[in-house]
Amino acid sequence: MTSRERTRVLQAAMARAERALEAGLAREAEDLLRRAITAAAFPARGPRAELVDVPDFEVRGMLATAWRMQGRYRQAELLLSLTLAAAERALGPASLTVAWLCNEWGVLGKYTGDFDAAEGRYVRALEIYEEAFGPDHDTVAMVCHNLGGLAHARGHARDGEPWAARSVQIRTRLHGADHVLTALDAAAWAALLEGCGRLEEAEGQLCQALGVFRDVLGPDSYDVAVTLHNLAAVQHRRGELAVAGSYYADALSLKERLLGMSHPDLAPTLVNLAAVHESQGDLGRSRALHARVVDLLHPKVHETHPTLTAARKALRRLAVGSE
Repeated sequence: MTSRERTRVLQAAMARAERALEAGLAREAEDLLRRAITAAAFPARGPRAELVDVPDFEVRGMLATAWRMQGRYRQAELLLSLTLAAAERALGPASLTVAWLCNEWGVLGKYTGDFDAAEGRYVRALEIYEEAFGPDHDTVAMVCHNLGGLAHARGHARDGEPWAARSVQIRTRLHGADHVLTALDAAAWAALLEGCGRLEEAEGQLCQALGVFRDVLGPDSYDVAVTLHNLAAVQHRRGELAVAGSYYADALSLKERLLGMSHPDLAPTLVNLAAVHESQGDLGRSRALHARVVDLLHPKVHETHPTLTAARKALRRLAVGSE
């Protein structure tokens, strides 16, 4: 296989794998990428070899994304660290491939609880993208969205809300209010609005986004599940426990069907549903859900991860209350 043929193999696999990832089919994407890497594996040669290697960096980054979507965080982190270092050496520290890998590693850091490092990688990616494309571009909106999501994961809603608002503004200018990308950013913004206590604004954004997701992505998409979770959080904050519990249960059921019963992304919904059960006096059910969160997260995230910490604290409190 020549270098040009190798590049074509990887690019074709990336296109198919990207479609699989967008559909939430992480295992299918992994299989495609593994087969492509195996088929195309040999060292690129010649004075311009680093250009041939660009798809290789990206295909390995996509493989890390597939692992992250499956909850295989430690494997994804190792692959990203090796791939980013190689891309920096071959392409330079300000290349678009480096920016993309930084963003992917930032996403992973949000899930593992490595928040400071994730923020640094997001900011680095944002600077590269703004320099390359200007302030109003989809990639800029994407990283602003991710910075807002990271702040939400840290419990810093007021810090994240301006980032999320900026992403919605960019998407609306580029695509209009009813585009799925705008809806994705609006739903993320709503979660931060809820954290800031702006419940009416949050609910309006979520209902608008939920309609777009159901129309464009279908009623059983992952984004529908996330939006149901966030609508539950609004009702939870209002003290509407029965409504919140119903929304959380629907979100959990859909996540379980899409991700499987052992995926760590179930944990936020489990923790919140457990809190509803505790408030309703069902302490046994609350303990069981918190214990499940610990089992899901303990092998996969940093020990200081806030969801893991919250579940352990709740279990200690509930154990004392049952004595």
